[in-house]
Amino acid sequence: MDEILATMTLMRINYFSLSGLTLLYRELGSAQTIIEHHENIKEIFPDASEKLVNGLRNIDEARKRAEVELEFCQKHGIMPLTMNDERYPARLRECDDAPLMLFYRGNADLNQQYVINIVGTRRCTEYGKDMIRRFVSDLKMLCPKVLIVSGLAYGVDINVHRAALQNGYETVGVLAHGLDQIYPPRHRETAVQMISQGGLLTEFFTQTNADKVNFVRRNRIVAGMSDACILVESAERGGGLITARLSRDYNRDVFAFPGRVGDRYSEGCNNLISSNGAALLSSAQSFVEAMGWITDAQVNEARQQGIERQLFPSLSPDETLVVDTLRQQNDMQINMLAVKTNLPIARLTALLFEMELKGIVKVLAGGVYHLLGS
Repeated sequence: MDEILATMTLMRINYFSLSGLTLLYRELGSAQTIIEHHENIKEIFPDASEKLVNGLRNIDEARKRAEVELEFCQKHGIMPLTMNDERYPARLRECDDAPLMLFYRGNADLNQQYVINIVGTRRCTEYGKDMIRRFVSDLKMLCPKVLIVSGLAYGVDINVHRAALQNGYETVGVLAHGLDQIYPPRHRETAVQMISQGGLLTEFFTQTNADKVNFVRRNRIVAGMSDACILVESAERGGGLITARLSRDYNRDVFAFPGRVGDRYSEGCNNLISSNGAALLSSAQSFVEAMGWITDAQVNEARQQGIERQLFPSLSPDETLVVDTLRQQNDMQINMLAVKTNLPIARLTALLFEMELKGIVKVLAGGVYHLLGS
């Protein structure tokens, strides 16, 4: 049984309680290893729950269902992404309750340099729609390469996706059901466009209904795969607030647009700001500055003034080697950098730390090193 089929089988066994299974997966390193020990899992992992132990003893039905799912994926161009797949969102992988597998249909890189989610009420007002349009448009002028994530739901979500598409951004919708359907159906046209300019992502098998509990579960994916959460509008209670809370739990930055006192769908945002649960967001410029992102304008200005080399003062020969390597292919993990530069890992680790302090490189999610100003 290969890793993809083994992972699908495990997901079916422990479908609604993944935390223990994820811990086991991280401990043993692969789904195939778990399956190989399915009859004596307690011996190698004493903390395994009785539900998981019983499920592993009877894997035949789960395997059959996994085979059906894999066939569906192959037929419809869906990519099953296990946690060991380099295409799996690296930021999400850091979270304790990350799903063992994601089903993905699209063409966007889920590990782009910048990833944000924009969420909020399903009853988006004209004020909220205007905030979305202006923010996304202004952000595009500052940082053209940002992946925008939301949930394809009514209100804020669908307006976010459409604004992203209109401004040339890639946008990913995280679904609360399988990829055999689109909910709500009226968003199908936008979803189809997103497949070629972003994508659709879910942890759920086909034939899974869009039940209320699934929307709550999918919010952790929205939060975990992003650098920051932006809450546009929210009543006193709502799914957007859940995503904001999860984002804080994952140590992500949280922002909220303020609204007029007394407006029902600004109440959640205003409360979050006043309790220091979110930073007040007034513009794309203030957001970029708060995140410490390098804008295209800053890079272009440096290049126009001919000071690109001055961004990297007093480079040692090894530092120059790293800079030249990242100029040829930016955003590399340390293992790949070690291969390309032929520098020992220990030396490279110390070198990159010094270069980060000098403002030459920046560490992105997943241990990826990015050359600033390039």
